[in-house]
Amino acid sequence: MVSILGVSGSLRRGSYNSALLRAAQASMPDGAELVAGTIAGIPLYNADDEVETGIPPAVQVLKRQLAQADGLILFTPEYNNSIPGVLKNAIDWLSRPASDIGPLFGGRPVAFLGASMGGFGTVLAQEAWLPVLRTLGTRPWFEGRMLVSRAQNLFDEAGELSDPATRDRLRGFLAGFSAFVASQAG
Repeated sequence: MVSILGVSGSLRRGSYNSALLRAAQASMPDGAELVAGTIAGIPLYNADDEVETGIPPAVQVLKRQLAQADGLILFTPEYNNSIPGVLKNAIDWLSRPASDIGPLFGGRPVAFLGASMGGFGTVLAQEAWLPVLRTLGTRPWFEGRMLVSRAQNLFDEAGELSDPATRDRLRGFLAGFSAFVASQAG
């Protein structure tokens, strides 16, 4: 069984990226599972806090989930044409101490997708993640890309993905990334 950790980069209750993560959990191919991680409760990174109190409990949970996963999917919003600060902050915490970068990120298959209310999806945020992922030594999956534009028209009032075409695209994306993760294992 391929295990993938999915993390939404939004803290908003009605987040389209969190809704997309839930839809992805229900759309995984046979032989693969998507475990939802959360960035909720992760404080702003401060090296003084790290020295004084250590790694916060919410970060410890996410680190354990990542260590147990075969791959990682970031469900990234796009804020001001780039990556969301709260998700970048969580990744910064995950890279502490620096000795954890290799075991947690080194060679780990990573994909990203995202939903936005605008017409371009999260294309700029996805591009902005590349230097971060390169620095951490991950293995990004470049064979698939998923940009969910005009998300407010694709989800119903309960936060369920209601657009069949987007659901089909999501299934294809997840099947491709799951196969990539499986090919990298062992």
